[in-house]
Amino acid sequence: MSIGSSMQARVFSILCTLLIGATLSQQAPSSSSAQEPPPSSRPVGAPNGKKLILKDGNYQLVREYTRNGDRVRYYSLERADWEEIPASMIDWAATQKAEADVATQNATEVEKLKQQEAATKVDMALDVDASLQTSSGIFLPAGEGMFAVQGKEIQLLEQAEVETHRDKKQTLKQIFTPIPIVPGKTNIELAGSHAKFRLDPSRLEFYLREASPDPDRSSSIRKSSRPGESGPEVELIRANVKGNKRMLEQIKDIFGQQLSEDRNTVLLQRWQVTANVFRFTLGEQLQPGEYALAEMLPDGINLYVWDFGVDKSASKDAKLK
Repeated sequence: MSIGSSMQARVFSILCTLLIGATLSQQAPSSSSAQEPPPSSRPVGAPNGKKLILKDGNYQLVREYTRNGDRVRYYSLERADWEEIPASMIDWAATQKAEADVATQNATEVEKLKQQEAATKVDMALDVDASLQTSSGIFLPAGEGMFAVQGKEIQLLEQAEVETHRDKKQTLKQIFTPIPIVPGKTNIELAGSHAKFRLDPSRLEFYLREASPDPDRSSSIRKSSRPGESGPEVELIRANVKGNKRMLEQIKDIFGQQLSEDRNTVLLQRWQVTANVFRFTLGEQLQPGEYALAEMLPDGINLYVWDFGVDKSASKDAKLK
């Protein structure tokens, strides 16, 4: 080998070492943020969304937040990540009032449902869950599942199985890049461009009845139980339609480590009605598009989700009402 070729090989080796070192140093947490959870971790606070109201009239949809001196850290439901802003930007009085209003509304609705349930009891023994009356006055059908309540109409949603696909373009970039610094992407998708069920968002809410703890009673909901929790963590995700697929989430990873989860969530309010029944109401107006109610497990989205769609005509009617 000539001297020139040897020098070129040494230079290339040094450049590779420097690039890998720079990439790893960017991933290593700094001392100031060593206690912050990674982007992919989920907060352990209340599963219901909250509004962090800003002084300029806007607000952030958050799952939880903490104030540390002149800074506020919060988990954004819109971007599925931890963020931080100055505490001086927040209208604390309006934020506390919004939280109090939601708590009062939740307590009122739960008490109303309990009174309605008590009024329908007869002398004979009844299955309390099966005789549950919704906020619109109609009774929830027996059996487990996710029910879409549209005023006086109730529809049992079917579950669809999600598919996992590796992004081919990113995989090719990784193959042709000599240094493995290109992040991989995994898409969580549903087959088909449209869901079977089409719902009217004007008076829409959801009720989830989980399986009875009785081991002899089988459940029609294909899900993994999480003992010790107060209820299921369910998110409403707006799908990104691409061709004949509806993408619910995109996961990025590098060096075998997950970097982030990207999904478009809609604010849901949740509270427990009875032992195995949970009610979900919309925190914002649904726009036309494809959606899925997904249970979030410790290792990610459940393999089965409840999918539905909202059409333009239904969305216009909702705005008029």
